[in-house]
Amino acid sequence: MKLVDSRTYENLARSYASECQARTRYEFIEYGARINGYKNIADIIDEIAYQEFNHARMFYTFIQDGDDQQIDNIEIVAGFPFREKWDLCENLRLASMDEAGEANVYAEFASIAKEEGFPEIEKLFLDIMRVETYHKEVFAELHTQMRDGTLYKKSEPTLWVCADCGYMATGLEPWDECPLCKAKRGSIKLVLDAFNIREKIKASQK
Repeated sequence: MKLVDSRTYENLARSYASECQARTRYEFIEYGARINGYKNIADIIDEIAYQEFNHARMFYTFIQDGDDQQIDNIEIVAGFPFREKWDLCENLRLASMDEAGEANVYAEFASIAKEEGFPEIEKLFLDIMRVETYHKEVFAELHTQMRDGTLYKKSEPTLWVCADCGYMATGLEPWDECPLCKAKRGSIKLVLDAFNIREKIKASQK
């Protein structure tokens, strides 16, 4: 089967559109975090947005590969989320939902690619699905900590690090202003449960 005649071809186009929209949504959230003083949250989201750009780039590359003709149009029918408004905490929760939805869709698209005989594209969908699962966990944890007021307040002594200058101190709470470079609290590197996130991803792959 030629790629252009397959369901996988349309799924690549749908996925490309989805990743482009996700990147823009996350840039909205990143902007909201930055103007509200959450510089480190903004940096985390900016990194995720760039990863979504590269997902879109890879989907686009597979669409172009194997088709020597100019592609003027690919007809797709798909729904995309428009839930986010201008509440940073709520948008983090919604972004986690969006990433979970994408992961589920890419698992389905991988199965279709396998059925239609496109193993490289199957692997692409599975690889991106795992990254989206990680994104889901990051957004969910950021939302939970912001909602519960634990971004900068822990129950056990924690090492806090200024992302701007590297100043470090241990305590239940960090500084309001960095003693070294005077950066505001929003520049402190956030403490995320990355180890457990990785363990969850490993378990999902078994």
